[in-house]
Amino acid sequence: MNYPLIATQTGVSERQVRNTIQLLDEGATVPFISRYRKEATGGLDEVLIGAIKDVYQKQQEVEKRREAILKSIDEQGKLTPQLRKQIESVFTLIELEDLYLPYKQKRKTRATMAIEKGLEPLAQALFGGKEADAERKAVAFLNSQVANVEEALQGARDIMAEWISENTDARNKVRTTFERGAIVTSKVKKKKEEEGAKYRDYFDFSEPLSKIPSHRLLAIRRGEEEGILSVDISPDEDQAITHLNRQFVRGLSGSQGQIELAVKDSYKRLLKPSIETEFSKLSKEKADQYAIQIFTENLRQLLLASPLGQKRVLAVDPGYRTGCKTVVLDERGSLVTDTVIYPFDKPVEAQNTIRTLADKYKIEAYAVGNGTAGRETEDFLKKVLPDVQGGIFMVSEQGASIYSASEVAREEFPQKDVTVRGAISIGRRLMDPLAELVKIDPKSIGVGQYQHDVDQGALKGALDTVVESCVNQVGVNLNTASKHLLRYVSGLGPALAQNIVDYRAANGNFKTRQQLLKVPRLGAKAFEQSAGFLRIDNPKNPLDNSAVHPERYEIVERMARDLGATVADLMQKSELRKQIDLKRYVSDLVGLPTLQDILKELEKPSRDPRPPMQQFEFEKSVRKVEDLREGMVLPGIVTNITAFGAFVDVGVKQDGLVHVSQMANRFIKDPNEVVKLQQVVTVKVVEVDLARKRIALSMKL
Repeated sequence: MNYPLIATQTGVSERQVRNTIQLLDEGATVPFISRYRKEATGGLDEVLIGAIKDVYQKQQEVEKRREAILKSIDEQGKLTPQLRKQIESVFTLIELEDLYLPYKQKRKTRATMAIEKGLEPLAQALFGGKEADAERKAVAFLNSQVANVEEALQGARDIMAEWISENTDARNKVRTTFERGAIVTSKVKKKKEEEGAKYRDYFDFSEPLSKIPSHRLLAIRRGEEEGILSVDISPDEDQAITHLNRQFVRGLSGSQGQIELAVKDSYKRLLKPSIETEFSKLSKEKADQYAIQIFTENLRQLLLASPLGQKRVLAVDPGYRTGCKTVVLDERGSLVTDTVIYPFDKPVEAQNTIRTLADKYKIEAYAVGNGTAGRETEDFLKKVLPDVQGGIFMVSEQGASIYSASEVAREEFPQKDVTVRGAISIGRRLMDPLAELVKIDPKSIGVGQYQHDVDQGALKGALDTVVESCVNQVGVNLNTASKHLLRYVSGLGPALAQNIVDYRAANGNFKTRQQLLKVPRLGAKAFEQSAGFLRIDNPKNPLDNSAVHPERYEIVERMARDLGATVADLMQKSELRKQIDLKRYVSDLVGLPTLQDILKELEKPSRDPRPPMQQFEFEKSVRKVEDLREGMVLPGIVTNITAFGAFVDVGVKQDGLVHVSQMANRFIKDPNEVVKLQQVVTVKVVEVDLARKRIALSMKL
């Protein structure tokens, strides 16, 4: 493994790379390494550890391909010491494939057919620049398969064209030409104008490949896949051919003319399509990467949104005709009761039902879905409960319908219909967004851009990484977490998560973290990776409700003994913690970074890193798009962030767009510089397009 290369690509030291890869190979997860192995990695965060992991995996793919190529060429009897050295000295798949190209098993090509006709010596003579009269030389190669001089020369040019296309330097020259000057061009296909109206901006479009934004490229690619657009990526053809002529055209005039023809044919027929495919793939991967980056950042912000916490909640999934599905959840999110109210048809009856539920179950907060009739239902509750203490909260319904019809929801509530499950999900989202949203495919949550157009394998991997990161950052209550939440805890996964839930059901709540080792198939390694991220309320050992890892309990106990106190005393009394001299506890295995983390955790055990919940209200006079007027200044909530701006809900059931140019009185490259998901912002209405259902907003007040 090329550790120096990985270090260069990730911007960290070779020692950090070696130690991180060793931990990964031993089965450690990224969250575990980041939190509990800071001495080994030099304090690398999850982002850098993840980058090392990605580059390492790509290098493993390169090594695997290198072995296959060496074996293939060796089996052909063509693996010279010089060629082996060349193959072993490159570290990208592109470089490997270039070197392998001349030895790759081919289907029948124009060049192979010409070789079969005995024209390879003619091609060699011309390519070497030795012939002043190409036609006279070609006469010697006429035979039963080669009827005339032109056919002989054409065959020789076909052979030369293939040699040129397989030349590593030639391929790199064309790549450089693409890098510096490739243009993406799209045109509408005949008779597709009406069908592809939404792609009108790209009917006759061109932009340098090096400058085109990811969202624009993905839109063009989608139009191409739907059969609306034809797309081409090309540099200046004359420039590319000129570079190749300088490399290959040499010798006597008779040879030069044939080589020039072969170069032109090679570029148009072989090199340009091959490198275009390569750049099309690379540009798509780059656009995918950027789109995935936006999606994962949005998802992270959404998963780490403010939780209300463990409170008794009444949740309502609003509706006009079919009524409002209403549920009561206890402090742990368990369903207590459900009913349907009709506040718009039977307001008195609905009012009595709400007041009865509020009094009987001592409701502490109210959650209302933000879909159809959401604002009206919120108004109804405020009228019924004018002195409500806990607050009435509007909750995003994005993905709730996906959850309510899912296998997960059917398993949780087999006797309830989808509408009741949807209301339960709304209530639970208020209490703990992270615990509820992990049950839904992230692509259904409604954040990001072009998530259905990017590489789905790469997207799933990135999203799973974000979910895992968020779950472990917050920590998980071992006695209340669902299997869907537990599966993302470092070192667990679906099978062990199910085993933990089954063990809990059979044996009651966990009293200590050490009990995890009694769970079937949960061995020492899984315990090491997971224990620090799992919490137990009111445990025998107070450290079991902290992020201090069990492997370091002995250090905390020693600190307490040295001060003549208990561990509980250390966690409760700041004056005791101030007396701790961390240097006394440094060892070969434990350094100051880990000891400092332990001290911080003793100060605020099991603290939730998420910000506290805040209430928000839309402008009361604005209910539908028709209520909006240019120049209005309104409160809103950021619902989605893309490369080109942020979408904001101002309470009219149609999000408006704050273009990146309208975010501040300065240049903004990334909208995340200014806004975060679910942030409360003040916006001005710039334009309302009722026909296209578009609202343009500005934050430049």
